[in-house]
Amino acid sequence: MNEYYADLHVHIGATETGKAVKITASKNLTLENILIEASDHKGIDIVGIIDSHVPEVQSELKRMIQHGEASELTDGGIRYRNTTLLLGTELEIYDPYCQGPVHILAYFPYIQNMERFTEWLKNCMKNITLSSQRVYVHGKALQEAVKKECGLFIPAHIFTPHRSMYGSGVRKSLAEIFNPDQIDAVELGLSSNTEMADGISELHRYPYVSNSDAHSLPKIAREYQKMKMEHPSFQEFVKVLKKKEGREITANYGLNPFLGKYYLTTCESCGIPRPDPEEPCPHCGKSRVIKGVSKRIAELTDSRKRIAPERPPYIHQIPLQFIPGIGPKTLQRLKEAFGTEMKVLHETEYDELIGIISQKTADFIIAARNGTLALKAGGGGTYGKVEQKAHP
Repeated sequence: MNEYYADLHVHIGATETGKAVKITASKNLTLENILIEASDHKGIDIVGIIDSHVPEVQSELKRMIQHGEASELTDGGIRYRNTTLLLGTELEIYDPYCQGPVHILAYFPYIQNMERFTEWLKNCMKNITLSSQRVYVHGKALQEAVKKECGLFIPAHIFTPHRSMYGSGVRKSLAEIFNPDQIDAVELGLSSNTEMADGISELHRYPYVSNSDAHSLPKIAREYQKMKMEHPSFQEFVKVLKKKEGREITANYGLNPFLGKYYLTTCESCGIPRPDPEEPCPHCGKSRVIKGVSKRIAELTDSRKRIAPERPPYIHQIPLQFIPGIGPKTLQRLKEAFGTEMKVLHETEYDELIGIISQKTADFIIAARNGTLALKAGGGGTYGKVEQKAHP
């Protein structure tokens, strides 16, 4: 059994012919660029491409397979160099049982499963060529369609105030819109972690996944998980989620929730933190707020058991791009010296770092690894940030 790194939520910005897929994503975020970045630069063993429902993306994948650039694995997934691609899609529902729009992730073993699912989507979606589009069906009907094609169903970034299960979709329970037995895992999102989520007892039965939701190449692997499996494939990932035959998630790696964009409750108008959202904003006098993930989780918390049994550790990390002193040129020097970002983040010794970069920047990397950096919390769509100097 081996351990592999996986980021299961990466968007495509544009197809190989330049057509937009995820409107808000970088045009440089093409399928080929994602695979090269994950395989050769990030050191990610499994990447979930969650715009694989787009017909042109499917055509590009089939062309890569026909030309010998990639291969479809017998137990699901597509192998490219050092990385396995999982075919995924992000979709939005807003049925009569939802309070607001909700995003979900679904993953399928083979291209033919995804192609059949795409044909189904065409009957209930206005534009099949774009990412994160609304599906005009009930949540439970969408679950059934995913399961019909042997897929995995995972609610996305479940606490964010916009387009998430708890942030905008349900009053109290996921059972209001979904069949609990047809949920395979839940995605935590950038502003939460295991300890926060496990205050909600109905989540204790599900694995947690931590993914980047990347809209640009540098954002790939800002959150990810380490998984124990025999080899990186779709069916092995299924066993991981079910904890079968020794397969399991061994660690979640993610931003400290303070660094996420929605940790604090903020004024909707001017963006300053609102510790007392019942009172008008002391800065602009407006009353509307963007409710932070920390407050929403506090409203939902009903369990004294802060960590459910046998959870893997949730390891707070600072992506290299967040660390002061690491710009594109410094990052390139680090990758040339040590191979991948995973190597720099987790394995490279301090003495090795200062042979390549300044002592001050190396101090930041080690402090980030050890969790000793002070952070300023984010909210209202603005990321948190590193606040103090590091110490070796």
